[in-house]
Amino acid sequence: MHQGSRITAVGHYQPARVLTNEDLAGMVDTSDEWIRSRVGIRSRRIAGPDEPVDELAGHAAAKALAAAGLTPADVDLVLVATSTAIDRSPNTAARVAARLGIPSPAALDINVVCAGFTHALATADHAVRAGSAGRALVIGADKMSEVTDWTDRTTCVLVGDGAGAAVVEACGPGEEAGVGPVLWGSVPEMGNAVRIEGTPPRFAQEGQSVYRWATTRLPAIARQACERSGLEPADLAAVVLHQANLRIIEPLAAKIGAVNAVVARDVVESGNTSAASIPLALSKLVERGEITTGDPVLLFGFGGNLSYAGQVVRCP
Repeated sequence: MHQGSRITAVGHYQPARVLTNEDLAGMVDTSDEWIRSRVGIRSRRIAGPDEPVDELAGHAAAKALAAAGLTPADVDLVLVATSTAIDRSPNTAARVAARLGIPSPAALDINVVCAGFTHALATADHAVRAGSAGRALVIGADKMSEVTDWTDRTTCVLVGDGAGAAVVEACGPGEEAGVGPVLWGSVPEMGNAVRIEGTPPRFAQEGQSVYRWATTRLPAIARQACERSGLEPADLAAVVLHQANLRIIEPLAAKIGAVNAVVARDVVESGNTSAASIPLALSKLVERGEITTGDPVLLFGFGGNLSYAGQVVRCP
């Protein structure tokens, strides 16, 4: 049994094509002012038809591996959080492993929609603690553009595509755990509030229900996630919430009480990238030097299934 795990490196990837609010105003009845005032998004990245979700995931994972100074052969577990993989088998994790040349990993997809990355990170931490994995690649990747109705102005203004990844490794002897205990759960009877269903699958949500739930029920849960790590919200250096909507992120961050923390606002330039949003935003904070090694950061995912999962991690 190991004492715990830590994130040793992160990486992210976004497709090249930028879709601005002005572009959207030419597609549906909306405007830059309307979108910014309602959801705070300025632009988002959209993957091409020849860029499947496992390719986005593979790029982010390769960057994280390089940042960790590791080779694909060092990885024994690949977890991909996604809800937009079109094919069921081989799963996205297996395709990422094949792309990167990882020789014989356990390869699992985890579908908890927008809360997927923090669920996957907890799962990797548990596998390391149990001794069944030594080094894991944990990836959040979604191609929301592929499940979006581009004629529905209530949802198409929200979404973007991208991927983020973290390398999770066992802590050395006497080393403090860098991934705190997870607090996770769901509200099954309200699961229909966020949906990706049908043939072809399409994203839909009850925006008001999600907004109310996120701003009223989640702050106390996020504070409990801090408590599990033995920290006060005021101790946090950063808060990385699922990048759903700036109008959800800002009140939720304020109610958590993380008064000294940098609050990730990547939604402004990336839109809602579902499971990719937390690792994407975290990787950008690290890349820009807004947080430094060892800083305590709350990661908190929420959304589809009305699921949530949060934990405090130490910045790589």
